[in-house]
Amino acid sequence: MRTDFVERRGRIEDLDRSFDLGFWQDQPAQARFDATWELVLHACKVKGIDVRQLRLQRDIEAYGRQHSKHAGY
Repeated sequence: MRTDFVERRGRIEDLDRSFDLGFWQDQPAQARFDATWELVLHACKVKGIDVRQLRLQRDIEAYGRQHSKHAGY
């Protein structure tokens, strides 16, 4: 018999989100990340997206001073 899970029963319309929020806030960061990634993979498979093509998106911006021709540089 499993003992490593938590369960709450009731009618959906009578339940609030406090149980879910408390559960996930009690989980370590790695467990939350793993669960999130599992959902991402599932959503991609449902949409027919090749999960091997997934990668982090990177936006590139340049930060720094704009140099002016007339500023004496």
